[in-house]
Amino acid sequence: RIVKLVLFFLYDLCVSSIRVAYDVLTPTDLSKPAILEMPLDVKTDIEILLVTNLISLTPGTLSLDVTPDRKTLIVHAMYAEDPAAVIESLKSGMERLVKEVFEP
Repeated sequence: RIVKLVLFFLYDLCVSSIRVAYDVLTPTDLSKPAILEMPLDVKTDIEILLVTNLISLTPGTLSLDVTPDRKTLIVHAMYAEDPAAVIESLKSGMERLVKEVFEP
C-alpha cells in the first residue's frame, strides 16, 4: 500500500509539474485559482499530516489550514475550473491512498 501511495504521488507530481511549467512558460494563463473546503475522512494526526503535506508538495495545490474540528481541509488550487472535481480528485487519490496505508 505504501508503494502504491508513493507511485501515485510521483505520477501526480510529474503531471502537475508539467501542467504548472506549461502555464508559466506560455503566454496564456490557464489557471483558475480557488480556495476549496475538502471534507476529511482521515482522522488521526499522522494521516492528516500526510494528506496535507502530499497535497502541498504537489505543484498547483497548497494546504492552507485544517479546521479546529479536524473535519475540513482548506486547500488553494491553482486549477479549479470545477471545484467539486478538484475535491473529488484529491479525496479519491491522495486521501484514499493515505487512508488505505493506515487502515488494518
